[in-house]
Amino acid sequence: MLQQDIHDFLIRYFEANNCEITDRSNSHLSVQLTAEIDKELMNRPFYWHYLERTGGIPNPLTITLITNSGKEPEGVKGEKIHFGSPRLHQIFESAKSLARYTRLYQSHVSTRQTALLPWLCLNVKVSYQCDRKRDVFKSIGLHLINGRMIEEFHDRMLEISLTPKIPDYSYTISPLIKPGSGLMRIENFLRSGIEAEKHDWANAAVERWKKDLRLLEHFYEDSEEEQNESYRIEKMALQEQYEPKIIISLINGGLFYLKEDAV
Repeated sequence: MLQQDIHDFLIRYFEANNCEITDRSNSHLSVQLTAEIDKELMNRPFYWHYLERTGGIPNPLTITLITNSGKEPEGVKGEKIHFGSPRLHQIFESAKSLARYTRLYQSHVSTRQTALLPWLCLNVKVSYQCDRKRDVFKSIGLHLINGRMIEEFHDRMLEISLTPKIPDYSYTISPLIKPGSGLMRIENFLRSGIEAEKHDWANAAVERWKKDLRLLEHFYEDSEEEQNESYRIEKMALQEQYEPKIIISLINGGLFYLKEDAV
């Protein structure tokens, strides 16, 4: 990851979380944190606990991050940040946590009241695991009114202007399908698709497993009884290595309120 990539990522992270960038150059950022991001990054639990108990006025910190050491403007002092630094790792983890769920509305200009319909989106990773591994990423959108389901939903959303605030002259339609039920529908859809696939990779893994198991049994066939524990451990290790598994894991998701003709 290049320093310029880190610089650009930090700008996106802070702007997405409504933090004001009060000063910037190609090599540094000074940022006024919000209360939420202060809690995420600045490790001041006693301060925030005291404030919440006393009802005091929050005073989030301002931080300066140096993204290109030695090239920052004269007089600028701050925390040097680079790939692998604890602060950048902390921000990566924060971005993952805060981006786990979103609610967005289709941006549009209209002088008439416009209905926005709810879609549930899940972005997931399907991992096919044995002694080899293959990951497939899927994005599924479910219409929470009529139950329509489409794939590659995230790619479609990239083509639509979205905003975190509902646009003027817009109103949302309440879902007929509750999000919890929608999650189960999408999970069943994914599982049905996986069951319909050919799984030659799994059969091949089982054959490799059997071959190595025969070698293991041959190696231990004349062993003393006290070595049975070693045999058991190595046999379990072969199972862990070769046994085919399919794991579905959630990356992130959200609710999208879109015009009827959006997708």
